[in-house]
Amino acid sequence: MVSLRLGPLLRYVDEEAATVWVETSRPCVAEVRCADGASGSTRTFQIDGHHYALVSVTGLTPGTRTAYEVALDGVTVWPEPDSRFPASTIAAPAYAADTPVRVTFGSCRWAAPPASGSSWRERGRELGGERDPVGPDALDTLAARLAADPEADRPDVLLLLGDQVYADETSPATQEWLARRRDLADPPGTQVADYEEYTHLYYESWLDPEIRWLLSTVPSCMLFDDHDVIDDWNTSAAWLRDMRATPWWQERILSGLMSYWVHQHIGNLPPSELAADPVYAAVRESPDGTDVLREFAMRADADPTCARWSYRRDFGRVRLVMVDTRAARVLDEQHRAMLDPDEERWVREQTLDGQDAAGGAYDHLLIGSSLPWLLPHLIHDAENWNAAMSRGERGPRWARRGEKLRRRADLEHWPAFPASFDKLTELVAEAGGGQAAPATVSVLGGDVHHAYIAEPTWPAAGPAPTARVLQLTCSPVHNSIPGYMQGAFRFGWSRPGRILGRGLARHARAALPRIGWRRTGGPWFGNHLMTLTLRGRSAELSLDRAEEDRGLVETDRRTLT
Repeated sequence: MVSLRLGPLLRYVDEEAATVWVETSRPCVAEVRCADGASGSTRTFQIDGHHYALVSVTGLTPGTRTAYEVALDGVTVWPEPDSRFPASTIAAPAYAADTPVRVTFGSCRWAAPPASGSSWRERGRELGGERDPVGPDALDTLAARLAADPEADRPDVLLLLGDQVYADETSPATQEWLARRRDLADPPGTQVADYEEYTHLYYESWLDPEIRWLLSTVPSCMLFDDHDVIDDWNTSAAWLRDMRATPWWQERILSGLMSYWVHQHIGNLPPSELAADPVYAAVRESPDGTDVLREFAMRADADPTCARWSYRRDFGRVRLVMVDTRAARVLDEQHRAMLDPDEERWVREQTLDGQDAAGGAYDHLLIGSSLPWLLPHLIHDAENWNAAMSRGERGPRWARRGEKLRRRADLEHWPAFPASFDKLTELVAEAGGGQAAPATVSVLGGDVHHAYIAEPTWPAAGPAPTARVLQLTCSPVHNSIPGYMQGAFRFGWSRPGRILGRGLARHARAALPRIGWRRTGGPWFGNHLMTLTLRGRSAELSLDRAEEDRGLVETDRRTLT
């Protein structure tokens, strides 16, 4: 009999439609049946021996929440028998001026699978007989909070801003599984090597009982970062040349892109965009879509303009633009850019679309970027300095040193692409200004394994946005940062750190940033989630930290507008 191997994941939801993602044990018809009569069904498609479906559910009633079940070939497989969790539901929004939109976000979740059937509360910090060194998982604790009070306010969308899986830093349990497949003495050792091994990472992460239930009932938007493929992914042209000369790299990058497309990307898109997607159509029409998807991944790796991983979502008067900061890079040292010209143009168009109309198209703009835009001042200047050194501003010897340091210290955020930093700054200012300016423009970031709030200051001589502009960084969901790095981040915000950074900028002959900025919250260390509550033109931000035996504890709350 066919069974449910992974999922369901509730992905896209609007006023009348939703998509639900599943993996099944064999080919079948996957069906979603809602208690209010809304439904949808589709046949599975096959990738590398695995069977998936993204079911489009239609007929939802705006403003209602309905329980749903999943059936495979007519047999109900979800909810599981004797489940200790509330029913999985789909909440169809009915956007109005006073309707709040709750956006919860974070990044960097190292999977810590529980013992079979146990919850994070039952196991404490125990994992495989050893104490979990990174503490309780913020997503687990969010799930526990929502499951304990099904009527409580819950996020309208969960934004996962990168490193959903760690292909290069696998857990002891995964390493034991890998060792049964192949000799770990051979490259890539304890890292994943192919599509099948990627699927194991998703099982490890998404079969956690709390996470499985949470993702079945809260819509999610996802975006990759480097560890979804490998640390420092696309950090420079020299890095890419070195990796392409590595025998195991091609299988790794193709498997990474293929598994991301299956498990994360297609669920980000609305049904109308999926219907027009030629790759999605070709995969579904083929008895085995592996070759189709593999060819697409090869083209996407060879030419970033062949694929678009960025996407846009509107939640009433809240606009979200999720920006691919990894695969769309231009790596030529003399023309480095975070986004290729076509991607940059697309991001600009999606950000400004409709804002010239009376009243504008949105009251709040969210730009999702796995990498923060505004960093501690010393780190910003160090990345800017390194970019100048690596392109040869001080000669070939400094260029070689710059490349080594760039990889060793992960100097690859927006300031490491100075022209792109300036263009993002200009876009934020343009989007946040004018007669139809939104109330807030927030750049949401992760990656750096701590949380903070930063706000830019604009030159008195030029135009400044009327919207409140913020860098909101929340990371990790479940990971850690060494103590010495915590000190380095604190020093990076300090006055001595800023003076040191300016010295680096002078050595590089680098131009100073066109804007200033200041830290207005944090840094906070631990496993966190941030939540924006947006109602009309008002905005409130809360930060919650996962704590032992206490669940999610509010660390900070503030009114933004």
